[in-house]
Amino acid sequence: MPRPEFHELVVADVRKETDDATSVAFHVPDELAENYRFTQGQYLTLRTHVDGEDLRRPYSVCVSPDKGELRVCVKKMPMGRFSSFVNDNLKAGDRLSVLPPMGRFHAPLEAEGEKSYVLFAGGSGITPVISIIETVLECEPLAKVTLFYGNRATGDIIFRERLSDLKDAFLGRLRVFHVLSDEVPEVPLFGGMMTEDKVRDLVSSLTDPLSVDWYFICGPGPMMDGAKAALEGLGVEPGRIKIESFGSRPVAGNGKAPVAAEQPSDEADGADVEVIYQGLRKKIRVPFKGAPILDKAHEAKIDVPYACKGGVCCTCKAKLVEGQVEMDIVYGLEPDEIEAGYILTCQSHPTTDKLVVDYDG
Repeated sequence: MPRPEFHELVVADVRKETDDATSVAFHVPDELAENYRFTQGQYLTLRTHVDGEDLRRPYSVCVSPDKGELRVCVKKMPMGRFSSFVNDNLKAGDRLSVLPPMGRFHAPLEAEGEKSYVLFAGGSGITPVISIIETVLECEPLAKVTLFYGNRATGDIIFRERLSDLKDAFLGRLRVFHVLSDEVPEVPLFGGMMTEDKVRDLVSSLTDPLSVDWYFICGPGPMMDGAKAALEGLGVEPGRIKIESFGSRPVAGNGKAPVAAEQPSDEADGADVEVIYQGLRKKIRVPFKGAPILDKAHEAKIDVPYACKGGVCCTCKAKLVEGQVEMDIVYGLEPDEIEAGYILTCQSHPTTDKLVVDYDG
């Protein structure tokens, strides 16, 4: 199957969701409608040039597939060049390059299934989560959904009114609990940070943990780690827990925080790497330590795809046909993909003198 390509889309609407979060809708022409058909929980990679630099960032779709709209939400981050551009400058009628939807942050839908979902979101982690909530409520009439949503204060709650409207529209099927760290709530359970202990208390008090079919977690790295640890500590099977991250705090393959790669003093100390992309083959030199395969491919003017460069989105995934590599982070790969020989080229450094890396594989 051919790798998805960027298409230039017109911005149809730009809407402030909070003071520092903006949602953006795109006009998709009929001839590209199939390319941009998405599943709840997936994301788009946006691309633009800021001050002459090619920037790419993944942002989650924040509507259900049945809404007839392609919309993402972008929270402005400190020193975030792309997020600042979207929040401060982007307007309807502008054009952005957009990669078709990707991601596996979803579970199969069953119209007759009487299932239970529990979702945890922190800050802008609500963006894929609200897409999942809307879709499940619309497509699984017997399903029940519980959301625990952590923020600093009420004014930081993205989609606050929309969540309230969903509760009214699906009475008895959707519960929403806001957990605020900088405000004192009437019920102490709903105050403080979404730590492992907090998640354990929330789940134990308000759900039957072992009867829940699917758990979804998206937010800052410590929150996701704490939620996952709490659920597994309560006996929840890991296979029923789905986690989405776009680099809030990527997890290294050994479970430790990644260490910045040492820059080599001599690039001769490296490997000959044959890169296969779009049917073409090109040889490049990649050091054993320092810049990963992806960066060296770009230096050689090979326009191999990427989005986050943080080891979580899998856009730069390729098959290792020959040789061996060491990956700093493997968060975005499933165990069966690793077993089949796939690598994240933004995180891969050669450990043998010769590699063959196939982006078409």
